[in-house]
Amino acid sequence: MKIGIIGTGNMGKVLIQAMIDSNAVHASDMMITNRSPEKVNRIKQHYPQIKIARHAVELAKNSKFIFICVKPFQIYPLIQQLNDVLTENHILISITSPISTDELEIETTCQIARIIPSITNRAFSGASLISFGKRMSDENKRVLTGLFEHFSQPVYISEEHTRVASDIVSCGPAFISYLLQQFIDGAVRQTSISKELAIELTSNMLVGLSNLIEKNYYSLETLQEKVTVQGGITGIGIEVLENEVGEMFDQLFIATHRKYAEDREGIHEQFSKS
Repeated sequence: MKIGIIGTGNMGKVLIQAMIDSNAVHASDMMITNRSPEKVNRIKQHYPQIKIARHAVELAKNSKFIFICVKPFQIYPLIQQLNDVLTENHILISITSPISTDELEIETTCQIARIIPSITNRAFSGASLISFGKRMSDENKRVLTGLFEHFSQPVYISEEHTRVASDIVSCGPAFISYLLQQFIDGAVRQTSISKELAIELTSNMLVGLSNLIEKNYYSLETLQEKVTVQGGITGIGIEVLENEVGEMFDQLFIATHRKYAEDREGIHEQFSKS
C-alpha cells in the first residue's frame, strides 16, 4: 500500500504517527511532503525509512492513496496542480469537512473519500468519520476502512451530519480540554490545592472515566446517577452547572455551523470556477 501525505501540520502528523506506530503502514511505504522542509525533516528523523517528496506532484506520481491534509482553501488550487498526474487508479482522501466528495469528484478523475480523523487516533482510539464518493470501488472502501480500523473506530457519516459529527469527534477534544482547564483553574483559585496536583487528579479522573465507559460499566447518564446523592455535595455541584451552563453548548454549535457556512460559501466560489 503506497500512502502519500500532503501536509504535515497537526492532523497530517497525527495520521503519519498513527498509521506507522499502529503497524497499519510501514514507514518505507509512506511518502510525505510539506511546504516547510523543516517539518518533514523532523518527521524523517523519527521515521528514517519514510520518503520525502520535493513537491505534491512527485508525491502523487509515487502514491496510490493520497491524503490531502492542507487547509480547506488550499485544496482547490492543489487539485488543479495535481490533475495532470491523477488517474482513475488514484484514491484521493480529504480530511476537511467543508468540501464534499461530490465536489472533489467533479474536479478529478480519481476515486474520492473524505475521512475526518481525531487527535485521539494518536492513542489508537476514538472515531474517524468516513464518507465515500460514488466512484470508490468496494475493494478500496474495504482497504481504507481496514486501514483506519488499526487506530480508530471508523464511522460512516452522511453529508448532513458531517459538521456536527466533526464538532464532536475532531473539535471535541479541544472543547473538553478547555472546560477541564477551567475546572482545574477554579479549584486552584478557590482552594489551597496546587495546580500540579489538580492537573494530576483531573487527568487520572478523566482516564478512569473513559475506562468505565469503554468497558460498558456505565453510560454518561448512569455515571451521573451513580455519583450523585440527593442533597449531597455532587448534587449541589450539578445544580451550579445546570444554572451556569444554560445554552452554552447550543451557542457553541451555532457558532461552529456559522463558520462552516462561511467556509462553504468560499469553497463553492472556488469549485464553481470549473
